Amino acid sequence: MDTTKTINVQILNAFVDNDKGGNPAGVVLDADNLSDKNKLEIAAKVSLSETAFVSKSTSADFKLDFFTPNKQIAHCGHATIATFSYLKQLAILKNNNAIKETIDGNRKIKLIDDLAFMEQLSPKYANVSHKEDQILKSLGLKKSDLMQNAPIQLVNTGNSFMLIPVKNSEILKNIIPDFSLIDEISETFDLIGYYVFSTDVENPERDASTRMFGPRYDILEEAGTGMAAGPLACYLYDVLTIKKERFLIQQGEFMTTPSPSLIIVDLHIENHKIKSIMAGGKGLLKTQMEIEINS
Repeated sequence: MDTTKTINVQILNAFVDNDKGGNPAGVVLDADNLSDKNKLEIAAKVSLSETAFVSKSTSADFKLDFFTPNKQIAHCGHATIATFSYLKQLAILKNNNAIKETIDGNRKIKLIDDLAFMEQLSPKYANVSHKEDQILKSLGLKKSDLMQNAPIQLVNTGNSFMLIPVKNSEILKNIIPDFSLIDEISETFDLIGYYVFSTDVENPERDASTRMFGPRYDILEEAGTGMAAGPLACYLYDVLTIKKERFLIQQGEFMTTPSPSLIIVDLHIENHKIKSIMAGGKGLLKTQMEIEINS
């Protein structure tokens, strides 16, 4: 008796920059009858950094589960943007405001024209200066490569990322990551990964250029990371005192195969403090896959 099941996976690029580049994510609709084991198998076969599985929710518009090729993750920015852009394009989602249920609670979603934004929490910062030398070593950097008066910090707005500010885009471009050491440090701090950035950008309308390394989740480098761009916008506001409420963050341009992405982050400020974050961008359907699994 044949016990295989065919699953349709939509591939969308999220955070496209002028409809180019972006970060590909898998999206599986009607995932109610899939087990976590099924989802992990599908994500491994899709072999993208994250795949989102959409199912019914009793507390939100939809429940989203996110899987990398090797484990489940609480939140994923680009897969959320991909999913809600697609649901809006299919007219399954009628409203411009929605809620997603996750394993870490519910989050608000906002849609503006062809842009989707997802809610993140107010930032939590952690001092990691005692590990600075090891962090620099894991990227092949010297202390003199760092931006002055800008400490390496762990920032969490729902997921934890190590934010590492470097002086210029040339240093950012030439980083040689030691993935085994990054993985070790990421395990120590329970990180999704590193978010290395520079405010040295050619386009005066952009605020930072970034690279994300997440080997702990089998993501060597990612083209667009919404859950990291949120913490970075908070860092720019709180630590570098760039007092604005919208930040434009680019990513992916220095990958081996460049895939430029643009992430828009809006901060909600009350009494000079960040209360919440909406990070988003545009998602475009690129292709689809059929994955066979054992049901």
